[in-house]
Formats: sequence, structure tokens, C-alpha cells
Amino acid sequence: MAFDDPDAIPDDALLVLYANGDGTAARLLTDRLAPRVLAQAARMLGDRAEAEDVTQEAMLRLWRIAPDWRQGEAKVSTWLYRVTANLCTDRLRRRRGGTTDLDAIPEPADPGLPADEALQSRARMDALQEALDQLPDRQRQAVVLRHLEGLGNPEIAAILDISTEAVESLTARGKRALARLLAARREDLGYDG
Repeated sequence: MAFDDPDAIPDDALLVLYANGDGTAARLLTDRLAPRVLAQAARMLGDRAEAEDVTQEAMLRLWRIAPDWRQGEAKVSTWLYRVTANLCTDRLRRRRGGTTDLDAIPEPADPGLPADEALQSRARMDALQEALDQLPDRQRQAVVLRHLEGLGNPEIAAILDISTEAVESLTARGKRALARLLAARREDLGYDG
């Protein structure tokens, strides 16, 4: 198949092309979806290396189901977000069960920022991640998907297999909880006034 305008080809069509042996379709779909999966996993887990493992596993699962994919029944991205959320939830549960916590490994600071800005940015990201880690799993998933990934409530509802109203409730409760958890640190994080 000619890929004159790859962005115009829907995800499910690329998946079917991959299932029929088209390696270019797999590369295009990976380039399109893997960064979004990685971002979701990193925000949910707070650990880049672990998020990369989840991304790899989620994409492998996508390739395995490709031959059985039925176009039009679900969006590929919705299915993949759901798989990612489930993989992250499983890892978070294992962490609580006594496995090694990898959160102690810091991400390198952005070399393009001045040191004081990089430290401030890192402190803010760490504070947000610590607050996210204190939310119940479903609230964290809803907040991450809505406010950090930018998904709409109907798509989040499909990913989490709940109603749109439940998504609205989870995100509202999650935002209130984050505001409470971060309120005492406003000044420390450089939010004056």
C-alpha cells in the first residue's frame, strides 16, 4: 500500500495492514501510539524505566491481537490506553506487595534549562508525582488521562469501563485531593500569591 499521507490512515487500518504483513504500517502505528503510551505510563508509575517496560508490553499485546482486530468495534488508541492503565495498575499493586520501589531513580534534568529553573521544575514534577501517588488508582488514572494526556471524558469512560458521569466524579475528586495535597507546598514550589 502507498503511504502518501500516513497521518490520514486510521489506526485500525494500520493495524489490519500490519496483521497482513505490512512492516511499514507497524512502524507508523508505533511512531504514532508508543509516545502516548509512554507518557501515560510514566505519569501513572512515576518511573521512566518502568514506563518503558509497560510501553513495550502494551505494544506487544497490540501486535498479538492484530490478526483478530475487528475494525469499527473499538478505537485502537482507546484499547491501548486501557491495556496501559491495567498494566500500570498491576505494577502499582505489586509495588505495594513489597517489590522494590524504583521511584528513587531520578530522571535527568533538562540540559536546556538553567540550573535553578531545572531544579524548580523538577521539584514541581516530583511534588505532582508524590501527590498523584497518594490518590486511589482509579482517581489517578482519570486525572492523568484527562488533565495530563488531554483525553475527553467519553474516551476515558471507555478506557476505564465506567460511565462518563463516573469519570467526571473521579476527576473532580482527584483534582480536589491534589489541591489539598499540594496546598501546603505552594510557596516551596515557587507559586507565590
